[in-house]
Formats: sequence, structure tokens, C-alpha cells
Amino acid sequence: MIKPKNNVTVFEYGYISSDKEPAKSNRITQISDPAFCELKKLCLCDESESRFLRLKSIDNTEVLQLNNYVGVVLTRDGTQIEVLPKIGKKVKCDNAEDKNEAKLKAEDKARNSLLIMLKTLGKFRHIQTNSANITKAKMPLLEVFITQFLDSVNTLVKRGLRSDYVKQEDNLFYLKGKLQVGKQIRHNAINKHKFCVEYDEFLQDRPVNRLLHAALQKVASYTRSARNQKLLRELTFVFNDIPISRNHKQDFAQIKLDRGMSYYESPLAWARLILEGFSPLTMKESNSAFSLLFPMEAVFESYVESVLKKQIPDGLLLRGQVRAESLVSHKNKAMFNLKPDLVIYKDALVHAVLDTKWKLIDGSDKEKYGISQADMYQMYAYGHKYLDCAGNIFLIYPQHDGFTKAVEHSFDFSDKLKLWVVPFVIEEGREELLLPDGMDENFVSL
Repeated sequence: MIKPKNNVTVFEYGYISSDKEPAKSNRITQISDPAFCELKKLCLCDESESRFLRLKSIDNTEVLQLNNYVGVVLTRDGTQIEVLPKIGKKVKCDNAEDKNEAKLKAEDKARNSLLIMLKTLGKFRHIQTNSANITKAKMPLLEVFITQFLDSVNTLVKRGLRSDYVKQEDNLFYLKGKLQVGKQIRHNAINKHKFCVEYDEFLQDRPVNRLLHAALQKVASYTRSARNQKLLRELTFVFNDIPISRNHKQDFAQIKLDRGMSYYESPLAWARLILEGFSPLTMKESNSAFSLLFPMEAVFESYVESVLKKQIPDGLLLRGQVRAESLVSHKNKAMFNLKPDLVIYKDALVHAVLDTKWKLIDGSDKEKYGISQADMYQMYAYGHKYLDCAGNIFLIYPQHDGFTKAVEHSFDFSDKLKLWVVPFVIEEGREELLLPDGMDENFVSL
């Protein structure tokens, strides 16, 4: 089992290197030689796991750039690399704050933003972003997930582990349950004082409890928090008489939550993540690093869609990943599908098109705001095909200290087709799309 020994925190698209001299700069974060070699080998392979790394040279130094994936990578030598969303780099700090305080503030902001967005992903809906333990301790992401799993199991234990009737077979000195005649004749022809029997016993040895025990055993090899280690020992003692699941797939298939067992849902969901894999990108090679990685474009898109579906006014319908149009047709066959992230319908007709971009644009730039030309061409194609060259298109970017409100004026493809650049607030209790002044909640200019 790999034990985390050294925690390193970097931002998305940051650089890591094992070279000691360049690592003194603000651009490059130093990691151990074994960890760098392991990740470099992974980067150069042809497998999909190499997607989150890119080998580059900066200032005559060989570095690895962490692409648009965030989360945690744990290498074989115990180096734990925490990759946080780049939104934290735009956090403004007071002049009085020293560099270390400013860095911790930025990391905390980025970490909380990620947890808020992950809650909208089905597998992570049990995340509690307002947990006092997380806020106070400023834990790395891996420790955050372990903490929430242990807390959910602790709550379950306080409410009581559920037992179930388990079928048992044994050769006893007394008759209990049902006599197995065939086995009795084969095994007790001489020992007539014994009975081969089958009976039901009310035990805590049921699939769901075995899986929770297996998950507890697995996280024991990763947690470094003294608080988590203490709670883990207490919970392991409670589960001591319950066998550990040896066949996770079979036990998950056999789970049946009876009436009154809804409190098992949260710890069971965490156990499934821990035992079957946390994220879309996990290392396949048995000797390779443990990973917990998320593509930020997909996370941000899911977050925006989830929030807007709850806030969309009556009379409007929001749909995601629509494939109703294509760019061209060839020999009467549609080619090059156009898939906007979100489409708003009104009376069965397309009312507005929205597309999310996980990019940090500059709200003070009065010329192009950091918007790419390729994105503009993409929006024009959406407006031409989905809105018939008349209506509103919205480019949605994450809000940060450098982009706090919608760009005041639209980008006009024509007199009737307009593009609006708007920020989306990623903050607990304040999640919202900030529309331009003069536009109502129905996405209509007043």
C-alpha cells in the first residue's frame, strides 16, 4: 500500500520538475526525482492516462505541465500532488498579506470551488461543502473525501448497523433448523451424535456492511490526518466481527436496502467510489500511481446545467448536449454535428443557445477580453443553425476577481444575432448566471 508522505499543491496548467534550481521560481513546483520520473514515463505512454500531462522545456529545464485535469495523483514514492482549478490564481489578496497567506487563500478558494461543482456530478452528490472540519483544517482533496466518507460511516454506526438473516451450514451436536439428509448420511454415518444442518442466523454479515469494511480498510492506507486515523481505528473496531468483502462486484449486485435503511445511502455511495474508482481518469497499470482526476470542462458544464435547471423560469425548458443540427450536409447526409452545451426552448422552439467555457477571461480588456477567435466562429455556427440568424447566444465563463460582471455590450454577428459574454458565480448559496444589465430572467433584452 502507498502511504502519502509529501503533499505538493499546484494549480491547473502549472509546472512540476525535479530540478532544484528552477523550482525556486514561482512558475515551477519541485517534486522528488522518483515521482517526476514516474510521471514522465506515464506522460510518454500512449495510454489515455497521459492526457493530463505534457512534457515541456521552460528556462532550459525539463518540466511536466498539468493540463485541464484537477484532483490528486499519488506516486509510488508517496508524493501526493494536489492539482487545483486555475480559478484560484485570480484571487485578489490584501497588500498586508504575505505570500504564504495569499497562496493558502487562493488554494482554499480553488478547493472549495471544485467541491461545490463536484456536488452536481451524480457520484459526488453526497459532498458536504459546509463541513466545519474541512473549512477549519484546509485539507487536501484526497483527505477531504476520506473525511466525508468516515463521517458518513460514523453517523451510520451511531444509528446502528443493520443485521440480516444469513444462511449457515454446519455439523452440530444438536438439531437446529433444517436437517440436510444427504450430507447427514455421507458425513455422520458413524458420528450419529452430530447433525448436518442448515439454518438462518441474524448477523451483521451482509453485503453492504462487508463493502463498508473493505472501504475502511482501503482508505487506511491513504489518510495522513490524525483526526481521520483516530476515527478510522474506532470504526474498524466496530466492524471487526464483519468479514471484508472479497468480491466487490458480487456484493454490490446483492445489496438490498430495506425499509428504514436510507441512512446507508451516503456511506454506500462513498464506498462505491472508493472501491470501484473515484474519477473518470484512473491509472490502469497495477504498479502505477493512484489518481483522482476530473476534466474541468465537463465539471463546469455539469455544474452550470445543474444550477440553471433549478433556476430556469416557468415556460422555458433547458436541455444539455443537443445534437439537432449539423454544420453541413454531403450527399444528403448530415456531417459535423453542432453540439452546444445548453439550449433553452420556449414553446418547442429554440429560444437561446448557451455554451460554457472553462477559461479565465479578462473583464477589463476592452478589445477582445481574452476570448478566442475559434470560440467566436463556433458561436456563429450555433446562431446560424439553431437560431436561424436571429436571437441571443451566451458564452458562459467562471466568475473570478478579474471578471465579476457580464460584458456590458453584446458582440453582434448581425442586427438580429447577438452574443453575450457572461460570468457564472461559483459560490455556496450564490450560484447564479450574471446576465447583462437590461436583460430579464427569460434571457430577453428589455
